[in-house]
Amino acid sequence: MSSILHKEYPVEAADYTSAGEASADIKRRLKQLGVSSMVLRRVAVASYEVELNLVIHSLGGTLTLEVDPGWVRLFSNDIGPGIPDVELAMREGYSTANEEARNLGFGAGMGLPNMKRNADQFEITSEMGKGTLIQMGFAL
Repeated sequence: MSSILHKEYPVEAADYTSAGEASADIKRRLKQLGVSSMVLRRVAVASYEVELNLVIHSLGGTLTLEVDPGWVRLFSNDIGPGIPDVELAMREGYSTANEEARNLGFGAGMGLPNMKRNADQFEITSEMGKGTLIQMGFAL
């Protein structure tokens, strides 16, 4: 089955000035496709959270949007240190954000929980010294 839409967004580490641009474009594209406002809101929240995680915690990576009949899918694949304890990282309020991110108002420890809460499908795999892959699916 072919995709209706496939778009990759490179995300730079610590690029706080561009943070949010990919998720804003995702929202715009999905709106143009006529995705319902309820699904659009959930994807917008999750895509913003995952994009910020790429900026704050990784050494850079890619956010990918795929729209197939019946599904919107987001894939976040980073180069990074990896997550030492995924279960701990999934707890609300847990954060390893650096001082710069915290001073800018980020790093409240709600990113991963918000992604999981908004997605119909959520999977995270992480390997220390390699990076993290987050896959989310939203039923249309």
